[in-house]
Amino acid sequence: MSSTLLEVTRASHEEVERLERLVVKDLQTEPPTNKDRLHQSHRVRNMIVQIIDTTHKLVDIYEDKDGARKDEIAALGGQTATGTNVFSAFYDRLKEIREYHRRHPAARFIIDTGDEYEQLLKEEPQIEFSGEEGSGRYLDLHELFNEYINSKFGEPIEYTAYLDVFSQPQKIPRKAKSTRQYQEYLQKLLEYLVYFFERTEPLQDIDRIFSKVTSEFEEEWTMGKVEGWENNGRENGSAPENHTVIDLDYYSTAEELMVVGPEKLKEALGALGLKTGGTIQQRAERLFLTKNTPLKKLDRKHFTKGSRKPEQNGVVAAPQVGDDVIEMALLEAKIRKLCDLLDETIVRTRENVEKKQALTYEEMEAEREEDDVQAESESDEDDQQIYNPLKLPMGWDGKPIPYWLYKLHGLGQEFKCEICGNHSYWGRRAYERHFKEWRHQHGMRCLGIPNTKNFNEITSIEEAKLLWERIQERQGVNKWRPDLEEEYEDQEGNIYNKKTFTDLKRQGLI
Repeated sequence: MSSTLLEVTRASHEEVERLERLVVKDLQTEPPTNKDRLHQSHRVRNMIVQIIDTTHKLVDIYEDKDGARKDEIAALGGQTATGTNVFSAFYDRLKEIREYHRRHPAARFIIDTGDEYEQLLKEEPQIEFSGEEGSGRYLDLHELFNEYINSKFGEPIEYTAYLDVFSQPQKIPRKAKSTRQYQEYLQKLLEYLVYFFERTEPLQDIDRIFSKVTSEFEEEWTMGKVEGWENNGRENGSAPENHTVIDLDYYSTAEELMVVGPEKLKEALGALGLKTGGTIQQRAERLFLTKNTPLKKLDRKHFTKGSRKPEQNGVVAAPQVGDDVIEMALLEAKIRKLCDLLDETIVRTRENVEKKQALTYEEMEAEREEDDVQAESESDEDDQQIYNPLKLPMGWDGKPIPYWLYKLHGLGQEFKCEICGNHSYWGRRAYERHFKEWRHQHGMRCLGIPNTKNFNEITSIEEAKLLWERIQERQGVNKWRPDLEEEYEDQEGNIYNKKTFTDLKRQGLI
């Protein structure tokens, strides 16, 4: 019975309609926590995938490439090889139905599949996050950070500074990008960002986003306006000095370089304006000279007659832009797009790292336990929204505090601290307490100023610096007083400081 093609078509349409209703019902519920939001998004994503798969099956059925659907419809109409006999087809079909129910008595009862579909709304998909990612709230870029600071294109910086620069690959000098190591770094960074984005934003269509990025990139590349790659990889009409189509960092000798072949060597030499003739070994040795020696320092005999050395005309022959260069530029464009979409997560990650740097191990453990308890309590709360038009702070019972208490403690008064990054503190008590908290301590550490009682009530960076200079002057630190420390000698060999020597000389005593 249920194996007929028309029955499969009907069941598929019913399944699509049920899933669509479940998607609408699930999205009508506002998740109370971030964890619930992730579970909801992944549930909806899974149901959408089921709808797409079922729809593809329906399309195949309606296309009817093998003619099975057409034959079944014809059989229902009584059309046979001998002619059309509606009554004969009807009674044959009735006999088949009776025989089916005689062999399967349980099929007479109606089975409600609604409960099975309703279970999908209670499903909690398993989403893998590392300990540093905090259930999708923060990024974990420590592995990529170590690769960045230990590479030729990177620089030795702290992790917090790396969180500011990893989203701006266009600012890396173009000369440092001509290595396979940089391309592999971009691929790993993009792979992680895509993986993180798919786990935290499953309802976003990453393929459609990248398709738009690619189309915009191709247009900008043709016009030479890709950020960091203007004029198709040339700077001021000249090519980077050590740019070749072959990455020499992966070869330690000229003999190893010979494996790329004579044509590849000839192309690389011609791009740099060097002689392209000779045996494959001579070409490899000539190209290998450019690994550690700038073009302007090479002997003139290595250059072709038609081209002059870089110091003579200031320009070398511009190399042709290869597919690797275009691929790296496209990878950078995709990374910048994902970083724009994950901007709030990046800011949240930076704040979390700065906070951890100002905490001890015991404080970090206590905070982690507090977050776990808070997450459990949030998940157990009812979905009822509390009426709070004045946006008053919550009390210990989870309800807004009385308005008179709000006014008594001055919680409507805002205090801003420039040292804390212009963070706002509401109420005098929170403002006074923040001078001992991690945010203010980190800000003072960045300024190179000890966070002592002398700097309480100071929120301006300029005032803090000025006070620190005065304290250093008062303590005699880093101050040279010439009137007391500069020494002078008279004709008899007596030693005086500057002030005494000037007074005696003015009086004519020496």
